[in-house]
Amino acid sequence: MQSIIFTKQEILGDDLKVLEAELVLSVATPDPLLSEVAGHLISAGGKRIRPILAITSARAGGAEVDRRVVQGAVAVELVHLASLYHDDVMDEATERRGVPSVNARWGNLVAVVSGDFLLARAAGIAARLGSDIAELLADTLAEMCEGQIVEVKSGFDTDRTEAQYLQAISGKTASLLATSARIGAMAGGVEQAKVEMLTDIGRNFGMLFQLRDDILDVAASQVDLGKLPGQDLIEGVYNLPVIYALAGSEPAGELRSLLADRITPSTLPTATELIIRSGALSACFDVAAFYQRRIEELAAELTDPYSSYIADLGRQLLGSLDDLVARTVA
Repeated sequence: MQSIIFTKQEILGDDLKVLEAELVLSVATPDPLLSEVAGHLISAGGKRIRPILAITSARAGGAEVDRRVVQGAVAVELVHLASLYHDDVMDEATERRGVPSVNARWGNLVAVVSGDFLLARAAGIAARLGSDIAELLADTLAEMCEGQIVEVKSGFDTDRTEAQYLQAISGKTASLLATSARIGAMAGGVEQAKVEMLTDIGRNFGMLFQLRDDILDVAASQVDLGKLPGQDLIEGVYNLPVIYALAGSEPAGELRSLLADRITPSTLPTATELIIRSGALSACFDVAAFYQRRIEELAAELTDPYSSYIADLGRQLLGSLDDLVARTVA
């Protein structure tokens, strides 16, 4: 499933090599253990969605991709990586991007400290780019934490609402995508009206991206997903597919009974089947399509040819999701 996401080389070209080199340099430190741990997920690869969005936003705003833009892209990727280190500790994850997670290999203490180190390096980069960018990154970190807490408070809550769900994903995921686009545009010196437009595109892209992930957690196989599906259900994170399934009639009652006893690996297949049978996935796809339409409307207002790339990113996400939902509900 991950392989069908946009081709990094197609969008970034030579900027990709510069970005990867700068990412490695950004976590270099005299301590060999900290350098190894901080660079663990950098060397493991990844889609680099956030730095791609930063660089593409600069180009879509008519700016050249200079060192400031690349450094802004590095900063948002470091924040993302730090969040993965911390997430894996909270989730007791053992694998990330096809390699052992940092907490599994070096322990929770090293994982937390290394995540903090990545945040510190991101903050240093942002400060060198200017006080406005440093303040933006700090505000984004706070918004990510707030979104995560909103989600934590709704754990195992079968009365969780769509509004609460959207508030949570706007904070924990979409805020950093919005900031990625904004930092790229700001670092490139893009005019303010376009900065605001690109920020809005990033926010909508983030909502689409998280919706896609939450649908995949129900509909995808382990091969498609790259990890065990259904983990949110087991952990009591009832995302939009569950919210919609519970809001319907049949089989909402049966699903609610399963959730009351909390989902286990043995009851997960039944719960998944009930969600699929409810029609919730198609309804969730419609919400994702709403965010993609908004992305395309905003991108159409930009005149630079690179603006089409941003809309293409969303189209690829949505297209892959459409195929999967169609196969799942057939």
